Amino acid sequence: MDFSHFHHAIKVDPDICIGCSHCMRVCPTEAIRVWNGVADINGNRCIDCGDCYRVCPVSAIFVHHDPLESIQPYKARVALIPSILIGQFPEIVKTSQIYNSFYELGFTHVVEVEQGVDVLIDAYKDGEFPNHEKPYISTYCPAIVRLIQVRFPSLLDNLILVNPPSDITAAFYRKKLLEEGFLEEEIGLFYITPCAAKIAAVKSPEGEDKSNIDGVINMNFLYDKIYRKISNETIKSTASSDMGKLSPESILWSLTGGEARHFKGRNLSIDGISNVIEFLEHIEDQENHDIDFLELRSCNQSCAGGILVSGNRFFNIERLNKRAKRMSSYPIEPRQERKDDMFSCKEEILGLNKLHEIKPRSIILDQNLSVALEKMKKASKLTSYLPGFDCGACGAPTCKALAEDIAQNNATLSHCVFMQRVMEKHHRLSPEHAIRIIERVWGKNRLNKNPK
Repeated sequence: MDFSHFHHAIKVDPDICIGCSHCMRVCPTEAIRVWNGVADINGNRCIDCGDCYRVCPVSAIFVHHDPLESIQPYKARVALIPSILIGQFPEIVKTSQIYNSFYELGFTHVVEVEQGVDVLIDAYKDGEFPNHEKPYISTYCPAIVRLIQVRFPSLLDNLILVNPPSDITAAFYRKKLLEEGFLEEEIGLFYITPCAAKIAAVKSPEGEDKSNIDGVINMNFLYDKIYRKISNETIKSTASSDMGKLSPESILWSLTGGEARHFKGRNLSIDGISNVIEFLEHIEDQENHDIDFLELRSCNQSCAGGILVSGNRFFNIERLNKRAKRMSSYPIEPRQERKDDMFSCKEEILGLNKLHEIKPRSIILDQNLSVALEKMKKASKLTSYLPGFDCGACGAPTCKALAEDIAQNNATLSHCVFMQRVMEKHHRLSPEHAIRIIERVWGKNRLNKNPK
């Protein structure tokens, strides 16, 4: 399959990368190789989880997002902000100050995306989902959706085909602006994201042809701008969100356990990509079949631990819990009225019976099935020759990954430094040739050390 249309927010700057292989070792889908001394990301495997971004010691891996200037062509410039952004600010900062800062940055409307949670909770309780495979798996985290596409395609039928709150709110607010007289081309909805995976999901959405969101902006980038304005006391506390107060349940939705508690039956909440992979392996092996629903999040502590979140995730969680407690004292009538409005067009905004099937992105070795099977056999045989140390010195993360690269004619057995010694012993490889191979992987000057 050709996945060249899949957008990726995670990028590598080759001029900065030192080829340290930290990113290669943590990638959960083995999407990264080192070649010519630079990390190279395979777009077919990458799920934009951001683990590589976290560990890069020189900031060579970056997140490509829409610039702030991209909002200017629109007459209605809507900032879709998640509650996670509010939770990053000290409690002395008022929510209205944060809203006002967005207006000063050029936005004309400010909407918290968790406005769509209340209607989604009711849909969860009603169980209005076409899936028949249990456990049901949430599609809230786009990195998890792509992980299942790549590593666990047999579980695709378990995914609940419903839009996340950000898309629900975006669809509803676009409808609201159209009813107010704005033209479609005058409306621009921009999500302020705590992660790279959401950027990728907006640019190449799964299950639908086009996202309800027009652009995505790095949360960390805007947080710095906003906090400077507030710290300089240039922002007054006057504005409010265009759609009113959130429910306590909405505020906590993006945190671990915030979603699962609203689903019927036995539910589990799992965060951290390695924990998710370990559990999905059990599910794929037909274990734990008495579980009804899985809330899976790529980041530790869910969105509070997103790679584009500036503040400490534990303080963030504490502040959001306090905010949810405060919101519990507000009248529910305005929220109920908004929820009723949303439910009046639930088929449209929830994506029920509208989202397409999410297709696998399984990493096959060839388009031709018979050729792919032959390459799989070759890779399996090659693995038996390799030492199994998974040292990464070949530029691939594991011996199995190197075997697949060889089967794809992207590497040779001599890329393994241990096989090089064996080949030299049997006069099948010269030391000079071995050095050239290492230089092709790690860069020509990598071995030029001059200790003093």
